[in-house]
Amino acid sequence: MPSFDEVLKEAGEFGRFQKRVFFLLSQTGITFSSLFASVVFLGRAPDSFWCRIPGAAELSERCGWTLEEERNFTVLPLHLGNESAGGECERLDVTWDASVSCASPLARCGNHSNLPLAPCHDNWVFEQPHSSIVSEYDLVCGNAWMLDLSQAILNLGFLAGAFILGYAADRYGRILIYLLSCLGVGICGIIVAFSPNFTVFLIFRFLQGMFGKGTWMTCYVIVTEIVGSDQRIVGIVIQIFFTLGIIILPGISYLIPTWQGIQLAISLPNFLFLLYYWVVPESPRWLLTRKKGEKALKIMRDIAKHNGKFLSPRYSEITISNEEVSNPSFLDLVRTPQMRRNTLILMYAWFTSALIYQGLVMRLGIIGGNLYLDFFISGAVELPAAFLIIVTIDRIGRRLPFAMSNIVASITCLITAFLPEDISWLKMTVATLGRLSITIAFEVVYLVNSELYPTTLRNFGVSLCSSLCDLGGIIAPFLLFRLAAIWLELPLIIFSILAAVCGLLVLLLPETKGISLPETVEDVEQLPSRFGKCGKKRKHRDTNSYI
Repeated sequence: MPSFDEVLKEAGEFGRFQKRVFFLLSQTGITFSSLFASVVFLGRAPDSFWCRIPGAAELSERCGWTLEEERNFTVLPLHLGNESAGGECERLDVTWDASVSCASPLARCGNHSNLPLAPCHDNWVFEQPHSSIVSEYDLVCGNAWMLDLSQAILNLGFLAGAFILGYAADRYGRILIYLLSCLGVGICGIIVAFSPNFTVFLIFRFLQGMFGKGTWMTCYVIVTEIVGSDQRIVGIVIQIFFTLGIIILPGISYLIPTWQGIQLAISLPNFLFLLYYWVVPESPRWLLTRKKGEKALKIMRDIAKHNGKFLSPRYSEITISNEEVSNPSFLDLVRTPQMRRNTLILMYAWFTSALIYQGLVMRLGIIGGNLYLDFFISGAVELPAAFLIIVTIDRIGRRLPFAMSNIVASITCLITAFLPEDISWLKMTVATLGRLSITIAFEVVYLVNSELYPTTLRNFGVSLCSSLCDLGGIIAPFLLFRLAAIWLELPLIIFSILAAVCGLLVLLLPETKGISLPETVEDVEQLPSRFGKCGKKRKHRDTNSYI
């Protein structure tokens, strides 16, 4: 009875069929990265704002004031009376009514050098506002932390999606969960755009994050499972589409003037992905793990036909393993020695990559004052990462680039911390090299993670380990700003230590270059050890053949 990899080799490991599926599913990376980074444009702060005095709107209409004249009567006296008050978070503690004079509305307040002040809780005026959730929901002054909360809630959605939808994809199928997730992202995105209040906004942003994670992780696993072992570099290439989303987002935001329009632009394309129901099949590897060999064989014949090949009639059955299929759980990932080591190291690698990546992005701050151009440049910096991986990973393996990228990130963070401020160009160049290095580590962990779990646990394992990425994303801003308050360069020291430890730990992982995807936990336990040879043969328990 032939193994799945033998059948896949005869049907074509990366033919026309796989290329089409790869290209279609890769578009998910564009929409997911746009969702991931959208807060930069959805939450863009207005150029200036000030707090309106109660009754000022009615008085302004009665007196025929322009907005500038109202501001002069409101903010200028406030600033003259208290130079530390700019009028953004405080207002004059007065109320204007019908008895107030249009010529001198503050005449009854007496000496302008001692005007009473009151904190502003609402009724802000945003001058020349960029339409954003900041001006929509008054996320300024005492409410400014709510903007950070909106991104934390999105990351919590990613975290929930990794657990819930990762588990569901292993139990109910990859393509089913992918399609349901696309539907969820689209519907929740529309509701977010028209949220009547900030509470509704947060609830459906959380749900959109959850479904968004489901689309990204599931499409990644499908692409990985339908290609041969020599073609799994597509797991790196798909990351380029994530970067393309980062590059495209500022263009979308520049052309669309409202935050609701931007939100719809990054959400509605997910409905188009529902058309994949007719062109993207279920993963045949997953079907075999659920004892659906006939369906898997039918899909393999279709793959062979589209690839211009013919599947031999002797392939009446395919085997993938004799392992009993059960509902996956965390215990399955740590029950055996190799699985336990892989899981713990990968969880740490995901956490570290996300923490350092986001920390360096926030610290670097992006050069210049043009948000759209600067954001575009920050995305373009990431493009070389995928190409460097493609050039090296099939020549020298996964483990060494994985380790070296973390080590280089560690060294550059350490150097940046102690470079003097007067050579800012060098400091920024080294920091950019650090970001490129950690981006490489981030992209390699995707590939290595999927290669170190058996088919029955792959989607759940990738989703669970990558959930630490979301945890790192939540912690990064708090770690950065709190440590920077002690010493500006202290976060870089912490980043350097974390990356160095990660670089050493990943050397303990098995090398997976040129090795077929493991089908069972036993296959994982038999993967070449860190001191073993990559060419070591692995015997399938179902056949007498070696691969």
